[in-house]
Amino acid sequence: MAVMMCASVLAVNPVKIYRGTSTYYSDVICNVKDGKVYKGNSSYNSDILCHVEGNRIYKTTSTYSSDVLYTVRKGKVYKGNSLYESDVVMSFRDGKIYKGVSNFRSDVLATIVDNFVYSGNSTYNSDRMYTIDGQLTIEEFVAVWYVFFYVY
Repeated sequence: MAVMMCASVLAVNPVKIYRGTSTYYSDVICNVKDGKVYKGNSSYNSDILCHVEGNRIYKTTSTYSSDVLYTVRKGKVYKGNSLYESDVVMSFRDGKIYKGVSNFRSDVLATIVDNFVYSGNSTYNSDRMYTIDGQLTIEEFVAVWYVFFYVY
């Protein structure tokens, strides 16, 4: 989890997100460069799926407040521009992603270990959802989560 919490430095190469346990070029779901999440291996502006500005994740290249997908604050991810506790969609604690503000084992959405993201509490290779080849900020991670679950 500490890997994703690191401050982002302008990356020379994009961080690639691979499906499951693969690291094949053809299995790149998206890539992240300078806070922008691009479709597959693309680097074209027309292929930006979402982007990060500050602690907010926006649709495509928009900067309109109505196009804020999520706001990230203190390990919690809120819907849109909200900072109400009732609008928390997930929270990060101890290498786990929990549904809402829950801390129940049954509400674990994913487990993060060494740049691998596993479904639920699992760390089995067969339960690996995706592999992150590099470092992401927590905001960039949330943007990738959005792409993985809501774009593809």
